[in-house]
Amino acid sequence: MNIQLLQQLSTFGDIEIPLPSSKSESNRVLIIDALTEGSNQISNLAEARDTQTMIRLLADNPPVFDVLDAGTTMRFLTAYATVTNQNKIMTGTARMCERPIGILVDALRTIGGEIHYMNKEGYPPLAIHGFAGQKNKRVEVRGDVSSQYISALLMIAPLLPDGLEIALQGKVGSRTYIEMTLELMAQFGVEYQWVNEVIKIPAGKYKVTSFAVESDWSGASYWFSLLACADQGSLFLKGLKANSLQGDSKIVDIMDRLGVKSEFVADGVRLTKQAVKGLLSWDFTHCPDLAQTVAVTCAILGQKVEFTGLESLRIKETDRILALQNELGKFNAQLVEGENDVFTLIPSVSLPSEVQIHTYDDHRMAMAFMPLMTKTRVIIEEPDVVNKSYPSFWKHVSLIQ
Repeated sequence: MNIQLLQQLSTFGDIEIPLPSSKSESNRVLIIDALTEGSNQISNLAEARDTQTMIRLLADNPPVFDVLDAGTTMRFLTAYATVTNQNKIMTGTARMCERPIGILVDALRTIGGEIHYMNKEGYPPLAIHGFAGQKNKRVEVRGDVSSQYISALLMIAPLLPDGLEIALQGKVGSRTYIEMTLELMAQFGVEYQWVNEVIKIPAGKYKVTSFAVESDWSGASYWFSLLACADQGSLFLKGLKANSLQGDSKIVDIMDRLGVKSEFVADGVRLTKQAVKGLLSWDFTHCPDLAQTVAVTCAILGQKVEFTGLESLRIKETDRILALQNELGKFNAQLVEGENDVFTLIPSVSLPSEVQIHTYDDHRMAMAFMPLMTKTRVIIEEPDVVNKSYPSFWKHVSLIQ
């Protein structure tokens, strides 16, 4: 078993972190680019394995799209291959084939896609047999399972002869990711309306343009957490914008409550320590990828907090709620499930001299527990899982150590 050893380090100087580019923006822009007639100028694409997988599959166009463990790549390429009338096998890792895709497949079939399941109903692997012509211009999609289904449908909508109306049913989760998709589409010339939870995209074409991908706010969150947990230090995170399309920029507001001051300048954001104001509760419905980071931070800082909006965490790379419960317990913290999907984070009262973190094939488990090194010695199992979204993460951690 590979491990990453993190020696305890509670203080550091003024460190600059050259953040990676946003995986979320990159994967959306790559699909939009593939659907554009002409050559866009796309720069600063993410180094993340998910994005590199997307780039390779779009370039090589093999008969089997093996997305490995990339959820967005699976969902986005399924819609892309369908609307571009391709015959494709869609598959991935064993865990990827345990992640549901039925809601997206049902919607694509309603529109006119010919798709069947090769194994278990509702799950990859899939066989796509092209597009029979548009049968319906309106689909109903649950909003509380995965925003990636909705984003996948939105991006192919302009290519449909009659455009598309998507009626979102029930509670809408990860709304900021849907908004990101729409705003990126708008930058490539596509109009949209979003009224009363119905999104309307008229038929049309993406226009050739140039686009530079922003740095990754999800990746930035771990550095906010590190500073919050440290006794002393300051950080400069390159390439972040105050008015970001990324929902995980909410980390600024969260960490303002947990002892981190953010100051935006021309080429990034400077982080300095300030007094902890306290965080009583937070709803992660629209920024679920921040949940692990914030849970670990609060556990270390002694903050008892109520969390809501964690429902989608059970169908991520792993069951992130169970994984958090297991690993928080190793340093005497708890994530307790209550009624109405409310979870209570009970902080640690004592820390052991060493903690070994299991990562569950989940990149965010490895990175979220890194800030524990400010209080104790940490061993991270299978540290290479970070390659999914942030391959240079441990190299950047070495700048601190």
